Amino acid sequence: MLELAEDKRRIKVIRAPSLSWRGLWQSVRALVEYRDLFYTLSAHRVKVRYKQSMLGFAWAIVQPFTLMLIYTLIFSIVTRMPSEGMPYAVFAYAALLPWTSFSNALTSGTNSLVSHSHLVTKVYFPREILPATYVVASLFDLTVGASVLAVMMIYYGIVPTLLILWVVPIVAVLTVFMLGVTLVLSALQVYFRDIGMAMPLLMQLWLFASPVVYPLSAVPARLYPFYVLNPMAGIVENFRRVVLQGAAPDLYALIVAALVSFALLPVAYVFFKRLEATLADVV
Repeated sequence: MLELAEDKRRIKVIRAPSLSWRGLWQSVRALVEYRDLFYTLSAHRVKVRYKQSMLGFAWAIVQPFTLMLIYTLIFSIVTRMPSEGMPYAVFAYAALLPWTSFSNALTSGTNSLVSHSHLVTKVYFPREILPATYVVASLFDLTVGASVLAVMMIYYGIVPTLLILWVVPIVAVLTVFMLGVTLVLSALQVYFRDIGMAMPLLMQLWLFASPVVYPLSAVPARLYPFYVLNPMAGIVENFRRVVLQGAAPDLYALIVAALVSFALLPVAYVFFKRLEATLADVV
C-alpha cells in the first residue's frame, strides 16, 4: 500500500500584526526577505508602463512638458503670474517634475492592489510591495523628466550652484511622503472603490494647493504656517529654489515636510498591515 508523501509546503497564515515594535519589526523583516520580488516588480513596472507605445520612455517627459506649455500660455501670456525673475516656462516645469511624480505615484498606486487581485488572492508576499513599485516607477519618470529640465536651463542660461545637492534630501522626503500616502490610499481603495474615482478631483485640488503654478512667496504671510503643513508645498518650492535659483532651501518648509512625511510613513505602514489580513477576502 503506497503512502502519500507528506506535503511539506509552507503554509502562511496572514494575521494583522500586533501593535508593538516586535510585530512591526517582523513585518519589516518579511519585507526584506522579499526584496528580490520588489526589484523584479519595480523593473517590470517601468517596462510595462511604456510597452508597445510609440513614444516609449518619452511619455515621462510629455506629461510635465505639455502641462508646462499650457500653464505658460495661461499664466504667462493671458494672466501674468509672478515667477521670481525666471522665465515662466522653466519656472513651471521645475515645479511640475516633483508634482507629476507625486501625482502619478498616487493615481496608479491607489489601484495597485485592485488591479493585481489575481496575485493578492493566490500568492503570498508582503502586499505593500505592489504600491511601493509604483512609487519607484514615478521616481524613474522624475529622473527622465529632469533631462529636459537640464536642457531648458542651458537654453535660458541658468547655471546651477552647489546648492543643487539639496535635491537629494528633497527627493528623499518626496519618496517617503509618496510611499506613506500611497500605502493608505491603496488599502482603502480595496474597501471603498470611491477612492479611485475621487483621485482626479483630489489631485486637481492638491495641485492648486501647492506652489506649482505660483511661487510660495505669493502665499499671504498669515497663511504660511498652515500652508506649509502640506508637505508638497515645501518639496515643490525647495526643489525649484535649489535647482533654478541657486538659493538655500526654505528650511522651515522643508523641515515641516520632512516631519510630516517621516511621521506619516510608520503610521501608514501599520495601517496597511492591519488591513492586509483581510485584503484577499475583499479585493
